[in-house]
Amino acid sequence: MGYNVKDYIRIRDEFSKKYQIARNVSESRRAEIHEAVPEIAKLDVRLSRTGLDIMEIIRKGGNTEAAIAELESRNNALVEERRKLLVANGYPADYTDVHYDCEKCGDTGFVDTVMCGCMKKALVRAGFESSGLGSLIGKQRFDNFEYEYYDKEAQARMKSTVKMLRDFAESFGVDSYENFLMIGTTGLGKTHLSTAVAEKVIERGFSVRYVSAVSMMRDFSNSIRRSADDETFDMSVYYDCDLLIIDDLGTEVANRLTQSYFYEIINERINKRKCTIINTNLKAGELLETYSERVSSRILGEYTALSFSGVDIRKQKSLK
Repeated sequence: MGYNVKDYIRIRDEFSKKYQIARNVSESRRAEIHEAVPEIAKLDVRLSRTGLDIMEIIRKGGNTEAAIAELESRNNALVEERRKLLVANGYPADYTDVHYDCEKCGDTGFVDTVMCGCMKKALVRAGFESSGLGSLIGKQRFDNFEYEYYDKEAQARMKSTVKMLRDFAESFGVDSYENFLMIGTTGLGKTHLSTAVAEKVIERGFSVRYVSAVSMMRDFSNSIRRSADDETFDMSVYYDCDLLIIDDLGTEVANRLTQSYFYEIINERINKRKCTIINTNLKAGELLETYSERVSSRILGEYTALSFSGVDIRKQKSLK
């Protein structure tokens, strides 16, 4: 898996802080208990000598296995005595234990050298947050796509489209390279399926950027006016994310400057073999009329076109 580098660094740092906080809390409670219950402090001194005791057993030789077993039995008795003292003094028996959010990995994010499930979940959540999908995540999935709002012919086509996109998303990997152009009027499922693809790709550990054409062009226009040291937004996300989804192409102002930006993005991603999905309400002919030949030929030549037809589903639902 290729988790977003920035997300990975941030989550790794968060886990490191959680780990240290848990240990600091334990040490603070241990100091509190030592002052409040001196008997426990004495027990802890004896328990802390375990390593030295083992070394002494090994130095003496003889039946080391029996001696270590006896030491273990003694320590277990001391630990039990310690717990009873805590409870007798009004504290929970595990009051001074280190309490991690994830007991499996101890908040390190790894079990041995394998990434723990808790860290994978944190990285997936981070991927959702940085994707630009917002509240759409989790609501628009492959398994809740509604075919009944399409006529018989369109239903067959949509089932084929859904299967193609689902296969693409569920097998997404470091070597994946495929681009899609979703064409159709508003309310026919383009955004729904784009979101479903994004969710699966993020769950597989890859970075996704979901953005409207208007917002993307605004980012590029603003980047020209920003100073070189302004890091409020990293434009490289448009070139380097594993999957870029551009929604509502054709709603932005299409002039020479915006077309230049747009060509730069799609051409760079094609050269890097980075996957892109474009949604548009424009027909193929309207794309040719709206965009320069080098832009439209790049899209129509490098993207698999998926046609959406029918009656606006949102309107159909509102009439029920």
